[in-house]
Amino acid sequence: MIERNAQGQLVYRAPDGLIHVGVTPVRAFPLSAPDGGLSLLGPDGHELLWLDSLQSCPAAARQVLEAELALREFMPQIIRIRSVSGFSVPSHWQVDTDRGQTTLTLKSEDDLRRLPHGRWLLHSAQGLQYQMPAMEALDSASRKLLERFL
Repeated sequence: MIERNAQGQLVYRAPDGLIHVGVTPVRAFPLSAPDGGLSLLGPDGHELLWLDSLQSCPAAARQVLEAELALREFMPQIIRIRSVSGFSVPSHWQVDTDRGQTTLTLKSEDDLRRLPHGRWLLHSAQGLQYQMPAMEALDSASRKLLERFL
């Protein structure tokens, strides 16, 4: 059983009756298999429970876990590349995301990674991660800018 306590912490009640306060759900493969397995970690980082999917949880626990995962996995989606300061790194990118317009810095070519299904993952120098759809989903100007980095 997984629930929140009055302090907003996640609490896991194990089948043996032990209560673990401050647990953290972590998806095994959040980008490539977000509907796959996840682990419930105790405050010390050790795994307390493995779930093959959220679908195996009762509805109330699933809602609590989904809300916690949404907070933990916040990642803006780049929907358009407005401009890039240069085609060598570091470079500054003006982008539109699903959260609004922003500027990010790409420090290294390794900060741009290809994901399954043609998607992209960008690690900004500011410490945020951004997802970008497959090239086909971008407008032509954004595709041209992205192709210069590939």
